Formats: sequence, structure tokens, C-alpha cells
Amino acid sequence: MTSTVPALGTRTAEGSALQAVLLDMDGTLVDTEGFWWDVEVEIFARLGHTLDDSWRHVVVGGPMTRSAGFLIEATGADIALPELAVLLNNGFEERIRSTLPLMPGAARLLAELSAHEIPTALVSASHRRIIDRVLTSLGHRFGLTVAGDEVSRTKPHPDPYLFAAAGLGVDPARCAVVEDTATGVASAEAAGCHVVVVPSVAPIGPAPRRTVVGSLEQVDLVFLRGLMTEMR
Repeated sequence: MTSTVPALGTRTAEGSALQAVLLDMDGTLVDTEGFWWDVEVEIFARLGHTLDDSWRHVVVGGPMTRSAGFLIEATGADIALPELAVLLNNGFEERIRSTLPLMPGAARLLAELSAHEIPTALVSASHRRIIDRVLTSLGHRFGLTVAGDEVSRTKPHPDPYLFAAAGLGVDPARCAVVEDTATGVASAEAAGCHVVVVPSVAPIGPAPRRTVVGSLEQVDLVFLRGLMTEMR
């Protein structure tokens, strides 16, 4: 596992073959988007505030600075952003210590990519401490992992996926990204990748260079390679 974010710069691909698969974590590989919301609800309840369920669509999939900042502003809670970030990470880490359910099809897909030696990267808006704990449960050796607190601009900016492609030495246009939120999709598409979307909290429609599926159980290596063939 590599935790250092490399410098930008990628090798131009020849032809249209799939070069790498870049995967989001929360809500894509592990069924944890609900965990984050539950922790947010609990923390703000202790602060004397009730979160509106409609806010869940606002905070899902983005960097903690954005989601935590939004909740502080929306509730008027008397807490600083750095203090809230620590509480959120601590609460989430406690949740996944007892259980970390994988999304349907995630283990099978990762095993297939590993068996065929397809380069993979984990690209998440979560912090490094959270990613490293989740990695022990995934049981997959990624060529690179990128955390939200390791890039100056995380999702929805393209930087995380550009860094991942650069670190693997591949062309972003020949990468398939697997995402579950609009924020992650925006990041991957801005980087020039083809995106496979498995919507978690909010619906996401199809678009050019974007394929929407109902579950990772519909995604395998033949499917991903077919995306590159269709783009030729």
C-alpha cells in the first residue's frame, strides 16, 4: 500500500485498453455512508441540535471540511471545525471497529481485478486514519491509496483521480472509476475518466462517459473492458 501522493504526470495510453480501475470507498466498496450520517446525528444531538434528514444528500460523498462546515452553519452549533472533525473520525472509527459490511459484489470484484493483475487505486475523501483501518478489512492490495486529507483539493475537484492515475502511471482516459455519489462522479469526470456509478444515497442519471448500474454485482472485468471498447 502506498500512502504518498505522487506528482502529476501520466503516461499516454496506446489504443483503448483498460489500464486501471480506481475505486471510491464509502458507499462503493463498504456500506458505511449510513455510518457517517448516524455519527453526525449523534454528535449534534449531544450539542443540542437535530439534523434535518434532507441534509444527508448535501453532506454525503464530500470532504469532511465541507460536510462538517455545512452542518455547523446549518445548526449554529457552538463547535470549531477541527474539533468536530476529530469527533466525527473518532465516532466513525468506533462504528467500524465492531462491523464493516462490504457492498454486494465488492469482494468478488476486487478478487477478480487482483487475479488478472489489473492496477487498482483506492480514492477516498475520508482521512488517512479511516482508510488504513478499512483497508485491513478489504483484504485487497491496492497499488495506491489517496486520502482526502492528503490532497490540497479533494472531491469534487479532479485532483484525487489525477493523482491516482499519475501514481499508477496510466492515462486517466483509460481508467474506469467506480463511484456512488454526485461529488465523486464530478471528480472522476473532471479528471477525464469513465465512471461506473452505483448510487447509494441519492439517484444519479447516466451521461456521456458515465454508466449507471444497480449494484457492483453487475460489474466485472469484462464489463469494465467493454466500457473502453465502446469509447473507441
